[in-house]
Amino acid sequence: MASNIYLVRQRISRLGQRMSSFQLNLNPLKEPLGFIKVLEWIASIFAFATCGGFKGKTEIQVTCSKPNETKTITAAFGYPFRLNEASFQGYPHANVCDENWNNYVLIGDYSSSAQFYVTFAVFVFLYCLAALLLYVGYTNLYRDSRKLPMIIFGFLNMILWGGNAWFVYKETSLHSPSNTSASHSQGGIPPPSGI
Repeated sequence: MASNIYLVRQRISRLGQRMSSFQLNLNPLKEPLGFIKVLEWIASIFAFATCGGFKGKTEIQVTCSKPNETKTITAAFGYPFRLNEASFQGYPHANVCDENWNNYVLIGDYSSSAQFYVTFAVFVFLYCLAALLLYVGYTNLYRDSRKLPMIIFGFLNMILWGGNAWFVYKETSLHSPSNTSASHSQGGIPPPSGI
């Protein structure tokens, strides 16, 4: 028992010595594994930046019957895409055609999908950053260990990007065609009659 503890301490000591010897080596970036990690890292930045920073708006032109004018009302939305909280705003007031448009909102709450997508992209970003640090800074530790490249980085990468592919597939119309009648039950008030 004491000899096993001694061996474990020696291994930990050797691992600590190897971990403390950070040496910058850019050669792994020229190999496919390192180059792909750089591409994955950049793609993850674009994934969470484009979704997390997205802002949009929906505009509707309303023709009032009494003054016979056309006015525009706008509903602005953005990440995390809780559309059922985005109310319409008329310019310069909320009342357009004698109707208070603040009471009307867009239909749908897509926040869970958007938040999952951004969270997943952040995890991929952190994973790629850690993998690149290991490849570039601790090449000797990575090459000396047989289990480390296969278990932490090989299979984890496959799981992360496989999950990403599934999520992208799930969000497309290939998975299930959109059903507009079902989306009306997700919230929102129908527009007033006569408009």
